[in-house]
Amino acid sequence: QVQLVESGGGLVQSGGSLRLSCAASGIIVRMTSMGWYRQAPGKQRELVAALTSGGNTNSADSVKGRFTISRDNAKNTVYLQMNSLKPEDTAVYYCNKIPAQSLWGQGTQVTVSS
Repeated sequence: QVQLVESGGGLVQSGGSLRLSCAASGIIVRMTSMGWYRQAPGKQRELVAALTSGGNTNSADSVKGRFTISRDNAKNTVYLQMNSLKPEDTAVYYCNKIPAQSLWGQGTQVTVSS
């Protein structure tokens, strides 16, 4: 059974940084395309950063140059380093496979104050 546990969210001022973690079990992240998704109030969930099994990364235009996805194979964990945060980055952040599996973790709340 796949389990994904997100952590690291919080309240930060505009311009600040956070690092999110996604501890995975039931899958091997280095063999799986993984992504960070977010859902803001009243909006659809969107993919913001992707990491392929081969190590290639991509990110949404809205976060390009500010967010970096990475993984630690030994810890079977995926990270999202978020810098220069903006109020519009406020959302619940989730990790999941790409394409996403139907079962989501609880997510971690990121709130950016202006």
